[in-house]
Amino acid sequence: MNRHSAIAHAAYHDLLRLLLDDRVSDLRGTPSRVERGARVYWYDSYRVGSEVRKTYIGEDSDALRARIDRHQQLRAETDARATERARLVRILRAERFMSLDATTASLIAAFAQAGVFRLGGTIVGTHAFRLYEGELGLAYSLDATAQTGDLDIASFERLSLALDDRTDPPVQDVLRDFAFDPVPALDNAPAWRWRQTRGQALVEFLTPAFGDEGIRPLAALGVTAQALHHLNYLIAEPIHAALVYRSGVLVQIPRPERFAIHKLIVAERRAGRDRTKAQKDRAQAAMLIEALAEDRPDDLALAYREALAMGPKWRERLENAVTRLPDALRAALPG
Repeated sequence: MNRHSAIAHAAYHDLLRLLLDDRVSDLRGTPSRVERGARVYWYDSYRVGSEVRKTYIGEDSDALRARIDRHQQLRAETDARATERARLVRILRAERFMSLDATTASLIAAFAQAGVFRLGGTIVGTHAFRLYEGELGLAYSLDATAQTGDLDIASFERLSLALDDRTDPPVQDVLRDFAFDPVPALDNAPAWRWRQTRGQALVEFLTPAFGDEGIRPLAALGVTAQALHHLNYLIAEPIHAALVYRSGVLVQIPRPERFAIHKLIVAERRAGRDRTKAQKDRAQAAMLIEALAEDRPDDLALAYREALAMGPKWRERLENAVTRLPDALRAALPG
């Protein structure tokens, strides 16, 4: 397992901090606190004519409240922050951070500008795995990050509805601007996959299944999504990440420990159907488990125990998957 230098690791987290500062530097009105059930959300409330509009900022946290308290200072520092972000991206490129292909990176940047990740969208799959390079300071090899044209974005259906906000422009408009067309679904169901007409790139929208798997709406994103089992575990408590593109793009990805455990389960579900993908899933899980066992063993143990507690099918699949791991990695997981 190779690591980036301490300079690269520090530059990445400085870039992420500055991108998070940018989230509250352009508020148009007054920050307002909204309680929905047991959760608290922050909105930018501003007037357009006689109408009061609210734009979602983020879920309440100590860090977000601290930024909101000094949002006027952050606005005054916008130009200096942009210059510093560009400098940090140059450092990361010099340190050989991997970047995405221009088409995928520009599409993700357009999604971010529209508000996809601000409104709960979470990148999953191989593109999320690649973004752990910065979070964990891992130096990936080419084999570990085999390029894929698929971009998978997941979100909770209920959260998407509860936020009472929408992307601007609509996600479907962004996709059409990048020459993506909806892929017809079976039985005339709404399309949840979009394929680029001039290439093989594919964008899929996913959501956790609570009951039967099927097609569900994601109101905030204005798209429909394929509901899948096990996905609720993966995208609970996501984290922010910085995409090394232009002067940085703020996105959202699953917690690395949840991603690793989820990959083990998914690999078992693929058994007998797609051996190549199952092997890739296990390889990604193994790499993250090795890194987490060294850096964040408590987080890894907690995620593993939570997965075991999800039910007998989860426990069976996870225990079977663990038997395939090397002895050293099995020892990193609680008995």
